[in-house]
Amino acid sequence: MSNQTLGLDTQLYNYLQSVSLREPEILTQLRQETAQHPMAQMQIAPDQGQFMALLVQLIGAKKTLEVGVFTGYSSLVVALALPPEGKVVACDVSEEYTNIARRYWQQAGIADKIDLHIAPAQETLKSLLAEGQAGTFDFAFIDADKSNYEIYYELALELVRPGGLIIVDNVLWSGRVADAQVQDNRTNAIRSLNQKLHQDQRVTLSLVPIGDGLTLALKR
Repeated sequence: MSNQTLGLDTQLYNYLQSVSLREPEILTQLRQETAQHPMAQMQIAPDQGQFMALLVQLIGAKKTLEVGVFTGYSSLVVALALPPEGKVVACDVSEEYTNIARRYWQQAGIADKIDLHIAPAQETLKSLLAEGQAGTFDFAFIDADKSNYEIYYELALELVRPGGLIIVDNVLWSGRVADAQVQDNRTNAIRSLNQKLHQDQRVTLSLVPIGDGLTLALKR
């Protein structure tokens, strides 16, 4: 995992941020607090967050899905990019992590935009489908336990409308996916999903080397 874009040295990455990053103060504060967390590496890079916000605005998203919240940076950056009536349906299993997220959502004044479900994400996504919400989401972000990535992707594909966008985080996995010597379950799960997406004609595909690797899948 990486909380800055892979493959850039510190000097170039700092330059990239100096000429492009427009991070609201509330996001900076959340990122700095999260940097002190024992699991800080799970935080997305700020330039990735800004890119996600741009994508949300480009497709005119109003209803979005997040699988994996952690301390809430990605859900906050998306919620801030949504119009006033926009909604984020967020899935996580940790009250501890998401309590930090809730605090910042409140401070940012967007807590009413975020519907947080504390439960295994598969259960939440299947419940949404059972409620008739298939094809009603504009955008989905998947950044949770890697072993279930393929399941989350398939469920998100049902929930997102044609023309909607699914983005999947950590698809370069700090470079481990390209190292044949690495054969642990999480790495192999990401490799498997990457191969599947490469062949999946239900979506238009691009893998962008931002953050820890971000796959964009536009539903046809």
